[in-house]
Amino acid sequence: MQGMSFRQGVAMALADVDSGIADYYRSRDFAPVWTGEGPAYDARRSALLEAVRMMPENGLPASLYTVEGLVSQMRAATSGQARGRLDVELSATFIRIARDLQTGILTPHDVVPEILRKVPLRDSSQYLDLVQGNDPLGYVHSLPPQTAQYAYLMKARYQLQQVVEAGGYGPVVSAGVLKPGNAGAEVGTLRNRLAVLGYDSGSLSTSYDASLISAVKAFQKDAGLTEDGVAGPATLSLVNRTATENLEAVIVAMERERWINRPLGERHIWVNLADFSAKIVDDGVTTFRTRAVIGARQENRQSPEFSDVMEYMSINPSWNVPRSIVVNEYLPQMQQDPSAASQLELIDARGQVVPRQAVDFTQYTASNFPFDLREPPSERNALGLVKFMFPNPNNIYLHDTPSKYLFAKDMRAYSHGCIRLAQPFDFAYALLARQVSDPQQYFQSKLDTGKQVQVNLKQPIQVHLVYRTAFADGYGRIHYRNDIYNRDARIWQALSAQGVALTQVRS
Repeated sequence: MQGMSFRQGVAMALADVDSGIADYYRSRDFAPVWTGEGPAYDARRSALLEAVRMMPENGLPASLYTVEGLVSQMRAATSGQARGRLDVELSATFIRIARDLQTGILTPHDVVPEILRKVPLRDSSQYLDLVQGNDPLGYVHSLPPQTAQYAYLMKARYQLQQVVEAGGYGPVVSAGVLKPGNAGAEVGTLRNRLAVLGYDSGSLSTSYDASLISAVKAFQKDAGLTEDGVAGPATLSLVNRTATENLEAVIVAMERERWINRPLGERHIWVNLADFSAKIVDDGVTTFRTRAVIGARQENRQSPEFSDVMEYMSINPSWNVPRSIVVNEYLPQMQQDPSAASQLELIDARGQVVPRQAVDFTQYTASNFPFDLREPPSERNALGLVKFMFPNPNNIYLHDTPSKYLFAKDMRAYSHGCIRLAQPFDFAYALLARQVSDPQQYFQSKLDTGKQVQVNLKQPIQVHLVYRTAFADGYGRIHYRNDIYNRDARIWQALSAQGVALTQVRS
């Protein structure tokens, strides 16, 4: 039984914290979590101080709390009432730090509306229960993501911080384009810049020779660019990224990892919008990868970020045109020319096809147009010959496309938001391989019917649409991508506003 003055202190402090903490103390008859005596309480207080120390190394604000400040508060609480108030304050502090470490300091949708991800938040009572377990320090260390990706990002953050504090990567390449056969100081600068970034050509020559071509191609491969050995604008924009820019990208990527700090699925699909790629991951290993086209840069066409579960594929799909595209794009066309987009069928409320000549499109507006549009199955269908469905309120899915030429481009943001795959058939075979003996023959037999066929996945697969401008490969090398939607810039600004600080060296 706690002394009356301690209970009074707790009761007074509960008025200033959220209801979850108040309910927790009441359910335990105001028992202390932190300020009791004995080894168990010593271990909890040590774990709390360790959580504070972990904040900056995890790319989180170092200025919100200090070890010295907390220790001073603990020493100053000499009366029962003061200890009661302090106990509640330390609980509130620990919960905030634990949540920051485990699921991020930001609420993603508040920063970027297109991030629709549900962050796996934990209840306040869970944090307080677990820190009172047998190993409080081990629990605190388990809070940040325990993935190899996060570990590589943490290492990169530390290394980049040293580079920034030492002055950066050195001079940037000022030339617009450098090609094989060129010579001069700018070629030497390119060679030096690549060497600093980990692509050492093994030469000090100022001529654009075979060794530099190899280094440029290696960089382009890792950067997801066309491997032509020419240092053009797209290549140089990434070569010239400053150490500070890379550090900011890594810290943002760490926050993004915290937002998805939950089991991703032993087998899952990972779509990195910033990398224009989609892959199947089995037990942490990428077993299939393909290029992707994502939503265009316009605000109403950007691909959102979220996770869901893929349930089936539709072979020979019809395209039920989204309402926004019907009224904003096709209705104006048909008002000018009733035969426009003639591949699309006009569908009434009963699901019947309506002849276009029977409709005066000029009599309708976006708000009262009573028809839907549907494109029947064909090779020219906007969805191609297969789509992969994870039903969601965003009406986003993965699919084939007749516009194959777009996959040859380095920047592939052209769709209305859905994800187009460069190798949709091979993607389908990889998914079906776990449920049929001959996935290619099975898929082709459905395709050859020419009719829309739904094939359910016997084991639904988690799908994660993410946006990573900094990410590690399986060897720990960090790769960087352009912030095409300007999302990470906004996230960095929000992190900075929370107190995340860098040494601002840009060179």
